[in-house]
Amino acid sequence: MTRGNMSRRGLLKGALAVGGGGLIVAAAGGQVVAKSSRLASKNMPTPYTAMFRRPPVLMPTEQGVDEKGPFHRYRLTQCVGQANILPGLTTTIAGYNGIFPGPTIKVPQGTRSEVRIANKLTVNPLHGKPFSTVTHLHGSASLPQYDGYANDQTYPGQCKTYKYPNWQQARTLWYHDHNHMTTAQNVFAGLAAQYHLSDQYERAQLPQGEYDVPMIVNDMAFNADGSVAFDGEANAGFMGDVILANGVPWPKMRVKPRVYRFRMLVASISRSYRFALSTGDPLYVVGNDAGMTPQVNAVPSYRHAPAERYEILIDFRKYKPGQKIELRNLSNKNNVDFANTGKVLQFEVVADPAGPDPYVIPKTLDLGPQPFMNRGAIEVHKLKPEMAKVRRTLRLERKHGIWTVNGETWDDVEKTNFQRVVSNPQPYDVEMWDLVNESGGWYHPLHIHLIDAKIIARNTTPDGKAHAWEGGGKDVFYLGENETVTALMQFTTGDGNAGGRYMTHCHNLVHEDNDMMIQFAVGDINVNDPIHSDAAYADTEAEKPVMYAPSYPLGT
Repeated sequence: MTRGNMSRRGLLKGALAVGGGGLIVAAAGGQVVAKSSRLASKNMPTPYTAMFRRPPVLMPTEQGVDEKGPFHRYRLTQCVGQANILPGLTTTIAGYNGIFPGPTIKVPQGTRSEVRIANKLTVNPLHGKPFSTVTHLHGSASLPQYDGYANDQTYPGQCKTYKYPNWQQARTLWYHDHNHMTTAQNVFAGLAAQYHLSDQYERAQLPQGEYDVPMIVNDMAFNADGSVAFDGEANAGFMGDVILANGVPWPKMRVKPRVYRFRMLVASISRSYRFALSTGDPLYVVGNDAGMTPQVNAVPSYRHAPAERYEILIDFRKYKPGQKIELRNLSNKNNVDFANTGKVLQFEVVADPAGPDPYVIPKTLDLGPQPFMNRGAIEVHKLKPEMAKVRRTLRLERKHGIWTVNGETWDDVEKTNFQRVVSNPQPYDVEMWDLVNESGGWYHPLHIHLIDAKIIARNTTPDGKAHAWEGGGKDVFYLGENETVTALMQFTTGDGNAGGRYMTHCHNLVHEDNDMMIQFAVGDINVNDPIHSDAAYADTEAEKPVMYAPSYPLGT
């Protein structure tokens, strides 16, 4: 469905439950809404009083081996739930299985997964109406019909079974809503969760189990009754005044004097972060969007945009029991900060009866003979400029009040019956893309679906190369104000010559919903139609019990 001349803002006008306390901050190329919560003092969270918690781990409903190899099957239900985020109030959210964050899915490399997702969202917490959904497994080389194409919608009362190949190297992925024009509000309402792909090399070299911690950070704002307050009218972005870690405002986490691995995901709509420890001690970056990094880089801080994943090690062995350390947010240019948005969570060191931790923080990591089960693919760290068949430029800018990529929007794609593409490489082709932010005083986290890419140049670093924390493969590219990134990428689905159409868009979700999205195609642009192949269908099956793995104690 195309919108003709009707603007995105016109479609949303009056649809969102906003509440007061909003602050409109002018930014070049638009306005960002910064909203302070309208909570009574007794209902406003106090940093470092609530206990940290981990999202539950979803167990498969079925697993086995067929002619294609091992598989896991999972079931998720998108439904309304009640969250205890604020003291003395409950907050209605829309979540996977009715919780935020949704349950973590864990799959070993080489095991295919099928995830049946049912839409039972008869009420949107933001506007009180039913709403359609699209689920994108961000970081997966999925076929187009399972990639979460924005127009491949699942309506209330329907379900869709997504199939994921899981041939890529171990990594932290996440699944979230990608519905056309309402991605920001749907994710803000709670449709976000992590998905972990493991392999033998990652398991042998990085902390596991209790010391492998999923961490989803986002900002929110609340109305006086505890409901979420969101405003997508100003199309530059939205920022709230409450920072959540795994759905808990500024939590306190008990840690032992050991090395912990944190899988950091920013699920904010627009806010970027610059994470650092209050002690000034280093954060050891061991993983990125596409998994482990060849080199381990110790950094005092790093910047983190929405949708990026960074895996970091924190060494708590030098601290004594009772000592408290904060993970802080030093912020970045053009964020709108509030009194406590510089805080994220507090670690409190407790004694470890097991004795000293013998783990040695590595300087390099062995990625193994990657990628698995896709012999035509080139491991992302081995890509070289001379492999590129073509060099392209994507310019992100604001034209005539519209966010565009190369002067185009998703509306332009729709008007061609989804045939317009910015690039049409053949399977296994390598291309070099220059990603240019020309929108003045705003940053863009640009996400390219399907691919892993290697950053080979950045125009704002002293040496013209990637930042130290960007050494791994990337699928989201932080394009700061007037920044240009050059990236090498190979196009492969891991399924022979299969291909089709994939999206590229800004992951400031307000920008995406205001049509800052285009597409490319691999091979035949009409194969594996992302809208009609294996589409959503009527949900007639009875609900089945949800099975979660045993969880760790609250606060750890």
